Amino acid sequence: MTAISSSGAGRRSVATLICGALAAGGLVAAGVATLAPGAAHASSHREAPLISGTPQYDNTDLYAFVSPDHPDTTTIVANWIPFEEPAGGPNFFPFAEDAQYDIHIDNNGDAQGELLFRYTFKTHVKNKKTFLYNTGAVESLDDKDLNVTQTYDLELVKLKNQKVVHKTKLADDVPVAPSNVGKASMPNYSKLRDQAIYKLPGGAKTFAGQADDPFFLDLRVFDLLYGGNLSEVGNDTLKGYNVNSIALQVPTDMITESEHQPIVGIWSTTQRRNAQGYYSQVSRLGMPLVNEVVNPIKDKDKFNASAPWDDAQFLKNVTNPELPKLIEAIYKIKAPAEPRNDLVDVFLKGVKGLNQPPYVKPSEQLRLNTSIKPTASPKRLGVLDGDNAGFPNGRRLTDDVIDASLQVVEGELVGSKNDLGDAVDKNDKNFEKSFPYVALPTEGSRGPLAKGVSGGTDVRSALGDALQPASSTESNTTLIAASAGAGAAGILLIGGGLMWWRRATRGSGGRAYRGY
Repeated sequence: MTAISSSGAGRRSVATLICGALAAGGLVAAGVATLAPGAAHASSHREAPLISGTPQYDNTDLYAFVSPDHPDTTTIVANWIPFEEPAGGPNFFPFAEDAQYDIHIDNNGDAQGELLFRYTFKTHVKNKKTFLYNTGAVESLDDKDLNVTQTYDLELVKLKNQKVVHKTKLADDVPVAPSNVGKASMPNYSKLRDQAIYKLPGGAKTFAGQADDPFFLDLRVFDLLYGGNLSEVGNDTLKGYNVNSIALQVPTDMITESEHQPIVGIWSTTQRRNAQGYYSQVSRLGMPLVNEVVNPIKDKDKFNASAPWDDAQFLKNVTNPELPKLIEAIYKIKAPAEPRNDLVDVFLKGVKGLNQPPYVKPSEQLRLNTSIKPTASPKRLGVLDGDNAGFPNGRRLTDDVIDASLQVVEGELVGSKNDLGDAVDKNDKNFEKSFPYVALPTEGSRGPLAKGVSGGTDVRSALGDALQPASSTESNTTLIAASAGAGAAGILLIGGGLMWWRRATRGSGGRAYRGY
């Protein structure tokens, strides 16, 4: 893959870019003729009819990279629940309790997972007699004022030919970082995030909780490719929205086959428990934006329920992608000749000499060569701009996968040099320098503190004290006082209403007004 200019001087449409990314993703998802039928692919934001109605189970994006501050480890970030409105209370955004959130590792290129990291969640409520997520200012994850909490278990499953060989419980009842309600409720959210980072045996780390959505792009392509009008491109559609993140950092030698075979394939899935108690896969994600735009409606739900080793049935969606044809029709940018075997090589096998396993079976996965050390100055276009530590060799948080995918789909590798993009080149928030790397979530309450409330916890904590179960004279007094105040207000309202009614009936000859 040759380096290209990233200046944006010759940049065309966001529509083109996104289409390209999606088409590229489609490639990834598709598969080759040597695979058995029955494939489906990565999910994204509201990409398929069934999963769009159940966001708790919907994968949004997957990232995998050699840890920049610990290069002997690999970090995987998998996100769920698209378009989390920060102020979406009072229930906010918990992980589902009837789901298995899985991260799969294929370390020999056979399109099957040899390792599976499984996260399962439980919800805990301290006081069910209030509607509040938190009853006061939350200073720690075990704060009595954090009314609704979650914990999770983490299990490592070793597989051979999809048969379980061994299971290990890596963590029990680890606390989840809560949704960021606002500055009054969570004055130091960064502290809560730090408390949710859990150290595992052998130098590994895990985190689960809310984060800023790290994906940056202009997603308005669905308005008929911007209707042919490119005057509004460059808007980060996901700015201000959060997701639920699972981040895992493990010693690299824990997931690779050997020192001589350092390439791993990674994908994430969600399995949901049905009424009979069995789990079935409802979402899958490897490369970005695959199922969202590449697969036609008839294939989308099937795609989400399939596995990499069955990716052949979607091959035509990749080798004969719809999006380049649409781009040509609307923007007169000629589509590359079909079949697009260049896309199969890049997105289904990995790039030869970079991240292609020795005996690869083509399938849609995010492939990472863990022997390539991170760079101090990442380039957003990754491999296309000479930075082999970036996309499509894994995916870093800062990689501009839309621009890179678009340029490849529009023929960068088959002689059609281009500098296409959507004019959104970075995330609206800076990423963290250490694990879990994702940016802090946008808070639900973004305004100043209420008048009369200091930066401390005086008035805010009083609410929490009033809502605690009665266990002392002091708390009883608080509750009684609150009830008395509410009762007095109710009496005044009732009395005022009666007086108004009497005046109204006298003024109309003693007849009350009827609405008919």
